[in-house]
Amino acid sequence: MADRDENKGGNLRLERDEAGRAWLHFDVKGSPVNVFSSAVLDELDEKLAELEKDPPKGLLIVSDKKSGFIAGANIEEFTTFTGRDEALAFIRKGHAVFSRLEALPFPTAALIHGFCLGGGLEMALACDYRIATDDPKTKLGLPEVKLGIHPGFGGAVRLIETCGVITAMPLMLTGRALDAHRARRAGFVDAAVPLRQLKRAGQYYIDNKPPKKKPGRLARLTNTAPARNLLARKFEKEVAKKARREHYPAPYALIETWREHGGDRAAFLKAEGESVADLSTTETARNLVRLFFLQEKLKGLGKGAKGPKVAHLHVIGAGTMGGDIAAFAAYRGLRVTLQDREPKFIAPAIKRANKLFAKRLRRPKWRRQAAADRLIPDPKGYAVEKADLVIEAIIEDEDIKKELFQSLQPRLKKGAMLATNTSSIRLEKLAGALDDKSRLLGLHFFNPVAQMMLVEVVKGEHTPDDAMADGCAFVANQLGKLPLPVNSAPGFLVNRCLLPYMQEAMLMIEEGIAPETIDAAATEFGMPMGPILLADTVGLDVALYVSRVLAADLGGTVPQRLEAMVDAGHLGRKSGKGFYEYRKGKPVRDKNAPPPDPDLARRMIGRMVNEGMAVLREGVVDDAELLDAGMVFGAGFAPFRGGPLNWVAARGKDDFLAELKRLEEKYGERFAPDPGWESWQPPAS
Repeated sequence: MADRDENKGGNLRLERDEAGRAWLHFDVKGSPVNVFSSAVLDELDEKLAELEKDPPKGLLIVSDKKSGFIAGANIEEFTTFTGRDEALAFIRKGHAVFSRLEALPFPTAALIHGFCLGGGLEMALACDYRIATDDPKTKLGLPEVKLGIHPGFGGAVRLIETCGVITAMPLMLTGRALDAHRARRAGFVDAAVPLRQLKRAGQYYIDNKPPKKKPGRLARLTNTAPARNLLARKFEKEVAKKARREHYPAPYALIETWREHGGDRAAFLKAEGESVADLSTTETARNLVRLFFLQEKLKGLGKGAKGPKVAHLHVIGAGTMGGDIAAFAAYRGLRVTLQDREPKFIAPAIKRANKLFAKRLRRPKWRRQAAADRLIPDPKGYAVEKADLVIEAIIEDEDIKKELFQSLQPRLKKGAMLATNTSSIRLEKLAGALDDKSRLLGLHFFNPVAQMMLVEVVKGEHTPDDAMADGCAFVANQLGKLPLPVNSAPGFLVNRCLLPYMQEAMLMIEEGIAPETIDAAATEFGMPMGPILLADTVGLDVALYVSRVLAADLGGTVPQRLEAMVDAGHLGRKSGKGFYEYRKGKPVRDKNAPPPDPDLARRMIGRMVNEGMAVLREGVVDDAELLDAGMVFGAGFAPFRGGPLNWVAARGKDDFLAELKRLEEKYGERFAPDPGWESWQPPAS
């Protein structure tokens, strides 16, 4: 292709083709993905300087990584900054390089295949054109808010200029990534093409120079000062529904930066960088970056597989959990058969699956149909013999599960694994029904399956390490979720720690405290949903069953109010009445409920965190990092706090234990500090 090679070694390679076009290849050394470090930015700056001296017909930017285009800034380098000044210097370097790219006197195009996120999209926005493949793996977005900051390399300015603030701001405030077709409709991708046509499409744009993407007249009017003031209030109101300003300052800072400087490009660029530099030093940003690395740690657990990939999954139980597990697996590309007692029990699961496919696989239409074709009703369970993995997701009853396992074991093909989605029963109890107990492991999904990223991969007494590795690989690589290895114990990690939290909330109900007040205490702490609404959402019958199982294994009492409500048929959201009444699926709240006393959150969170230490002491999880990751991604523990043990370390272990002892004196022995605290030392900061 090239008749001239201007590469001098390093992370970027510059070529020119026979037509005079320049091709800039990104292939960052020593990294599985392309990221922007200071060194890569310097190298990009050098390549741009070369192109300025000897201008080509046009520039096409491509990635040589199979994993994707560019993932963004090097987060590891970001964590080494000692303060605001270092962060600002890095941001200003990115600004200068991308502005240089934007100012090149010839057409430029980013050819995008795979992920194009954060700084990668910010660089692409500095190009004249963006052409992306219509592959499902191609995702474009600015997810910086998930790290406690917002776009800082000029991305906020350029995305708003490209597609208008009505489209751009919600994408940045949520950090949502779009596929190529949606990005084209949003206005920041020029064309969505098959991979085989990507380079040809890029050449067309360079050679023909079609008009660049610009927002319409209405979008331009929204950038006037009166419109910015009006829209900023609307954006803040939407953000406040999901994120409190004191917990997550980044989205509010982005809105305010645009409100103040959106009418002046130079001022907006300058303020954008300074805002990110300020945010980078906050505790929220540090903790969210920590969670990013914990997430990567969990993803990495999928690399140790010894067995082949799962080609055929068979799910038994088409209820909410089983049906949604099957649907999600089909969405992810697996051939799935779904079994239940009669076709009428499978039909609702197929209906929910089609909604999932329609939502996530809108275009092209054949992908939606392909996913639907992969999900096959199998009420008689004929496909058990063909399955590489069988997941049981039936009623949470030990005897019924064991009876099912006894009937399955002679039918499983050689090498096939059997997994249970039990949320509370020890694997050793269930394995008693099997002659070959090494077949069984736990795959505990959380509801809603399509949204919850965590899956507890449970190791029983007889589960071999290879099976655990294969289970983690299936979760991480084939389902795209986060595997958390846990040892078999009552409730495993997440439900074990949620139980005392929920029990304390139920005791408050019995004390006469309003559900709204209890939930407000939890959400003020940072939980995404209060425990009373959570119980209603999970189902009070499910909550009662898990409470009984864990109380039998761990001690404690089952809340009497919970027993009475289930006996009365009040099961929560699904029955229309639980602790709240529901109209059109939404809870009816008492707006006059009193505000929470600070002790309410201390009681609920204190018991949850104390139970987490018990789990760690007993070896249910291997280390404190896994515990923190599991509680954030599985139980929703306030993400901006970085996990329960990270939160204790930040506030001080002695301070937390003193609070537990005060609560013990006031409310009883259930607050007694776990013995594990004596030997646990917070990591050095």
